[in-house]
Amino acid sequence: MKSIYSMFAALLLCGLTATAAQADTKVGFVDTVRLMEEAPQAKAAQSKIESEFAPREKELKSLQHSIRKLQERLSRDGAVMSKKESSKLERQILSKQRELKRTQDEFQDDLNIRKNEILAKLQREMYQATVALAKEQKYDIILGQGVVYSSKRVDITPLVLEKLKKSFKAGK
Repeated sequence: MKSIYSMFAALLLCGLTATAAQADTKVGFVDTVRLMEEAPQAKAAQSKIESEFAPREKELKSLQHSIRKLQERLSRDGAVMSKKESSKLERQILSKQRELKRTQDEFQDDLNIRKNEILAKLQREMYQATVALAKEQKYDIILGQGVVYSSKRVDITPLVLEKLKKSFKAGK
């Protein structure tokens, strides 16, 4: 009987110790999706990608326009053209369509690669800002994605966002 009481006392003591340890633990939550949407670095990165790829996008639109013109010409004048001229125009259209497809594929591949590079850099910046804030404000644990619920009390997203904004203004 004594062993049951001593076991119960030990369990009770462990439970009290765990509760005391939990009371001192400072927990925070960061909404990374919100950071990706609102951080000035993300907006600047999007603008940079758009300006970087705008000339190539313009080239694609020009190629599409030239194909459309050739197709219109074929449908409009095809009946009065010689068989040889008609075949030549069809081959030209087919050749331009292949070129367009190849160019679109290259464009999409390059765009995806560039987006992934910028996303990786942005994620590093967000991670560094979060860790710096956690150390400054003595957080024990910061949770991110996969959290089902977090109260406003533990949501430090606005603080991390402010840190990212300051970093962006400073030119880091």
